[in-house]
Amino acid sequence: MRQAAPPLTRQEMLGDKIQRLIHDMRETMRDAGVGLAAPQIGLSLQLAVIEDREESLKDLPPRELADKDRRPPPFHVIINPQIASTGDDEASFYEGRLSLAGFSAVVGRTRRESRSVEASGWYARILQHEIDHLHGTLYLDRMHTRTFTSIDNWNRFWKGKPIGKPSSR
Repeated sequence: MRQAAPPLTRQEMLGDKIQRLIHDMRETMRDAGVGLAAPQIGLSLQLAVIEDREESLKDLPPRELADKDRRPPPFHVIINPQIASTGDDEASFYEGRLSLAGFSAVVGRTRRESRSVEASGWYARILQHEIDHLHGTLYLDRMHTRTFTSIDNWNRFWKGKPIGKPSSR
């Protein structure tokens, strides 16, 4: 998890092994969250799958959806991605879950990403989070340290509440 994954070649991307891996990662991700990077399952590859399904949003309050600018992107795969930020507008929200099971922390991330994929809001956050995994970075490296908490405490005290601007990391 702490090493940058090597890029995939075009031949590898199109091969049966990677295509099966993408299928398996999609199924695993759907049981666990909105994104899954190959390093999270022990494979040092620059490959991640992303999908924020409409059904996962139905129980969230409209205010939370608006605050997070959360609209569900369809299933897709990112291979050998690079981040190109388009501005310094940052938003902070809790992240975690798969990388460090049972814990979460506030992470500030840019609200817009641009390259061959234009992303904003929650989708931009998902992309940045998964691309971090491909480059050996965990949310712990970007978190506001005073916000690090267990999932139990997050559910008890912070779930559904807006995040202010943390004063320091």
